[in-house]
Amino acid sequence: MKPFSYKISVIGAGAVGATLAQRLFESGLADVVLVDILKDIACGKALDLLDASPITGTEKSIVGTDDYKEIQGSDIVVVTAGLPRRPGMTREDLISRNAAIVKDVAARIKTHAPRAIVIVVTNPLDTMTYLTYKATGFDKTKVLGMAGVLDGSRFIALIADELKVRR
Repeated sequence: MKPFSYKISVIGAGAVGATLAQRLFESGLADVVLVDILKDIACGKALDLLDASPITGTEKSIVGTDDYKEIQGSDIVVVTAGLPRRPGMTREDLISRNAAIVKDVAARIKTHAPRAIVIVVTNPLDTMTYLTYKATGFDKTKVLGMAGVLDGSRFIALIADELKVRR
């Protein structure tokens, strides 16, 4: 009998998405799908991780693609897709640009991974999480934002630096 395996899809192969995909894959926690509108970027990053798997000892699978059909059967979908805030860009600028991206991503998640839990990372986080919740129509317990974890980690790092202790 085949052991149970989780499938986690990461939407967005930029710095955050690629790092998350690497950590998930190398941890052996789940099979990973890395999706980006730039297919070659997602494929290249996935192939690099797969090529290193004999060294890291990872036995899970990883796929890089621009095809949302690959997220079918995902237990979790993490949304990192979106533009970063640039100097001079207002929060309103970021909202309008990322809202269009997140709406599109949410619609594709609804179509291809309707049973998945969705974790939103895209900024501005609260707005994009709510938008994902509304666009997917998923139960409120299945759409989460991850800011608290990152904010808590940043706070710990700042305190440790100030007190000159290990993190």
